[in-house]
Order: sequence, then C-alpha cells, then structure tokens
Amino acid sequence: MKAAFFKEHGGSEKILYDDYRDPAPGATDVVVRVAACALNHVDMLLLDGRFPPPEGLPHVNGCEVTGVVEATGAEVKGRTRGQRVIIFPGFSCGQCEYCLRGERTVCTRYGYLGAHKDGGYAELVKAPAANLLPLPEAISFEAGAAVPLAMLTSWHALVAKADVRPGQTVLVQAAGSGVGSAAIQIARLCGARVMTTVGSDDKIEFARRLGAEHVVNYRTQDFVEEAKRWTGKRGVDVVVEHIGGDTFERSTYALTRMGTLVTIGSHDTHWGRLDLRHVYSKNLRIVGTNLGTILELQQVLDHVMAGRLGPVIDRAFALKDTRAAVQHVLDRKNKGKVLIVP
Repeated sequence: MKAAFFKEHGGSEKILYDDYRDPAPGATDVVVRVAACALNHVDMLLLDGRFPPPEGLPHVNGCEVTGVVEATGAEVKGRTRGQRVIIFPGFSCGQCEYCLRGERTVCTRYGYLGAHKDGGYAELVKAPAANLLPLPEAISFEAGAAVPLAMLTSWHALVAKADVRPGQTVLVQAAGSGVGSAAIQIARLCGARVMTTVGSDDKIEFARRLGAEHVVNYRTQDFVEEAKRWTGKRGVDVVVEHIGGDTFERSTYALTRMGTLVTIGSHDTHWGRLDLRHVYSKNLRIVGTNLGTILELQQVLDHVMAGRLGPVIDRAFALKDTRAAVQHVLDRKNKGKVLIVP
C-alpha cells in the first residue's frame, strides 16, 4: 500500500510518501480501507520526537480514521467487507484495575491508533474489531474523521469531567484547533456561555459562528483581563486548556472561586506552573483527562446526526501531499480539522 510515514524525527520534511507494508489482521482485527484521516496535534509530537512512537520507526501517524471494511480476522463477527466505519482510537487491556473499574482511558497499557500502532496516513489501517462503530450514511467520511479524538476528547472534558451546566461561563483556548472548535459547540450545547481565544484576527468571526460570545486575540489582548471584564470581575466557571506553559498557568487566574480547569493536552510544552496559594484559596479544581469512551463516541455521533454538533473541516489534502498538510497545521493556519484523503 501507499502511506505517508517517517523514518527519523524532525519537521514535515521528514515525511515520506512511498510503499509501506500492508497491515495483516489478527484473529480479532479488521483492516479498514481509509477514506479520510484527520490530523491531530499528537501527530506533531510523534513526528518531532517529543513523544517517540513506542514501537519505533518507521511509523505511520493518524489517530482519527473513517473508511470501509477491507478484511477481517478469523474470529470477527458482524463486520462485512465494504461496511462504512469509524474507528475509536483508544486501546486498553481490559484486565488491569482501571479497566475493571470502567476507566479504560487510564489503563496501565493504554495506547492510541496512530501513536502506539501505525495509523491512518495510509491507504489501509488495522484496528481491533471492538473499536469499530458503524458510520451512518448521513455523516460523510470527512466529517466523521473530525470526531473520534478531537470532538470526543472535548465532550468527555466538558460533560464528564467539568459537568458543565446551563448558565455557566466557559473559556476555550484556541478556537481554531480541532478540540477548540469542538469544545465551543459542546459548551453551547450544554447551555453555557463561551469565551474563546484565537491567534489572529481572521479567526474571530470563525469563532463567533461556532457560538463564542466573546473572542480574544491572545497575541494583542490579555485573556485573563478579558475574562474578568466579560464576567464582571467574577472569572469563568470552566477553562478547557490544551496548550501548556504560560497559558496553563494564566488560565487558572481566569477562573472564579471553585472553578475547574480541564487540561487535555500540552501543545506548546509539557510543563506548566501553578501558584498553589491561588489554587487552594479559591478551591480550584485542576482536572486532567484524555479521550473518552466508545459509548461517548456514539453519543457524539448521535448529536452530529441530529445537527446539534457539526465537525469543523478546514481543508483536505491528498495522501501524497501529507507534508503540506502537516506544515499547514504547524503554521497554525487551520480553522478546524485538516484531513488527509487517500
């Protein structure tokens, strides 16, 4: 098959488009012919070496995949060739104490499609049959590919972890990102008022169309001061944060008393500081989370089907143009998800 992969770490120039080994299904696996694969920031961490692929190099990125069933393992039931599917990207052992408690996202052997295993920057990809959900005909392959990691993670962060309620105020960092564009919609669906940040003025109207009431260009405005002004000096109830570093620290200053910061990534740096006096005196909650459950993925798909949530697509690139797709994201030019279409 053809794939976009890398043999050494670096920037987009390290991505090669060439022949790659075909995936062979195990007894409980399915091979999917990729119809669309969305880029995710974890792809950039894998590529530049901040998160080296556990199975080593060469490696194929790509966590968020839709396609059709191409082949099935001997023990797979209920999957037929040509069936439209979306792949839930998380792998867990099902046997450790956390899996047995129903908390599979903190499994001691947890992994992701496209990170711990070769992913969807390819014509074919292999996944456990248990990780597949049918993709309704009403949802395009492109729209579906914007859902299984970015939108699911935002859903789990706001609904399961932050328990966002009607009337609350939510600050979403980086509206132009996949998780940001999803989180704005989900917070609004929960009945919250939303403030968000962007890195350029050309993204302000984009964020407003998604449902943000107040949009701040963080390069020219202080988002902490803007959050205080927007809420009448009170501060916001919830922050969705996935940048790290100074943004992480300053996000806590934007919170009201008993507010919640949900951290779902570290796009700029894995490090962040906290003024603990600020945390304990205001009874803040700092909550970490990743991904969500396959049942939540089905819930999100139901909302997409009903038109209550809309995956945001910036643009699609051909598989052979994966270098350009990755550079587009690295340059922060995207408004929503960037796709690769074989």
